[in-house]
Formats: sequence, C-alpha cells, structure tokens
Amino acid sequence: MQDDELLRYSRHILLEEFGIDGQARVSAAHALVVGAGGLGSPVALYLAAAGVGHITLVDDDTVDLTNLQRQIAHTTARAGQAKVTSAAEAMLAINPTIAIEPITQRADAQALDRLVAGADVVIDCSDNFATRQAVNKACVAHAKPLVSGAAIRFDGQLSVFDTRDAASPCYACLFPPDADFEETRCAVLGVFGPVVGTIGTLQAHEALKLLAGIGSSLAGQLLMFDGRSTRFDTLRTARDPQCSVCGQRPAV
Repeated sequence: MQDDELLRYSRHILLEEFGIDGQARVSAAHALVVGAGGLGSPVALYLAAAGVGHITLVDDDTVDLTNLQRQIAHTTARAGQAKVTSAAEAMLAINPTIAIEPITQRADAQALDRLVAGADVVIDCSDNFATRQAVNKACVAHAKPLVSGAAIRFDGQLSVFDTRDAASPCYACLFPPDADFEETRCAVLGVFGPVVGTIGTLQAHEALKLLAGIGSSLAGQLLMFDGRSTRFDTLRTARDPQCSVCGQRPAV
C-alpha cells in the first residue's frame, strides 16, 4: 500500500478489527449499487471515501430539483444529468483513486444477472418492489450478499440477505413476490430527508463490514427505524423453506 493510501485510509487502518488487511480487502472489492437516489447517495459517497476499488452504479433516472432535498450526491448545477454520472462526479471528487462504472439503464433481470455475478456485495437502493425482487433473485442465483434498504415518510428498514449461509433468509422469504403489496412512493407520500440518509449510511456500514470481513452482519434480522421518535427496533427473521426464490437451497 502506497504512502498516500496509508494516509487516506489511516483512520480505518487504526481500527484493530479493520487494519491494513481489512483495507486491502476493501480496496480489492467490487460493489454493485442499484439506485443512485436518496439511499444510493450516502452509500456511493461512503463506499468511495472508504476506497472500495471498483463501484458499479446502476440507475436510469436523471437529477431533478425535487431530488435535492435528500439526494446528497447531486447538486443544483447537475440537474438534468443522469444520476449515475452526477454521483460518479461527486465520488471522484472525494476519491479519484477508485474505479467507478456508471450505468444509465433500468436494473432489469438480464442486466442484474450479469452485474451481480461480478460483484462481491450488492447494495439495493432502489425505490420499487419489482426491482427489489429482481435484485434479490439475482443475488440468490449467484450467492452474493445483499444489503437491502427502504425508506418512506419517517420510516426506514434495513437488512442483509446472505444466502451463502444456509440459515439466512432471502428478501423474498420476508416479502414474497406474489404478495399483495401496496407500492408507496415518496413522490406521493413524501419522505423526511435525513431518514434516507440514516438508512443509506447504515447500508454502507453493513456493506463495508462484509467487504472488510469484520463484525457480524444483519443477516437474519430486520432493523426498523422510526424517525418520528428516533427509535430503532429489531425483528428476528427466519428462512422460509417454501420460498419460491431460495427454497431450493440446501436445508439448514
């Protein structure tokens, strides 16, 4: 590791659990971030700052003035730009030593099958149920750990789905694809800006732990955040042996 890298990442390297080995793993890693909006902004910025060596950003949207209340990777001057291009500019301003691959397209099943296969960790920062299901299905197929977050109004939730562990549920175990799910969007219901920042930051936190090989993840737990009272609650989650997505995995 070069002297400038030792200096840049010194506060991580000083952590006994992280150290030079953890930083080396992070620097060699490839993270896939699906969505470059409210959740994706802090995820992208923190992964870049931490020196994740290769970051792929996927989003088909452009920066709009209504985004700027919460999507901190973007600026007024970049309104109209593709979100992945805008986010990449912000990330490189923090850390020009990493490789960023911005992909301006919808994260459909075909694209995800290719992109997930090459990633070490996948962070789902999308804003709709169909994309979350598609991301989860690709992660199960390729046995890649998934850090999933969601936020609306004053509420947020977060979990890690790591099907490399036979006991760990996948996203579909908790939220079946055929469930009668009422889609909620911040464009209609609103969202408190710091809530997406809170959840997105925690997504980056979980992703970096996975990449560095430190601590224990949120696999098997659903973390829920109530922004009105600033309170966290945790629910234990279990694998569904009848899950239509991951049910064919070996039994626990």
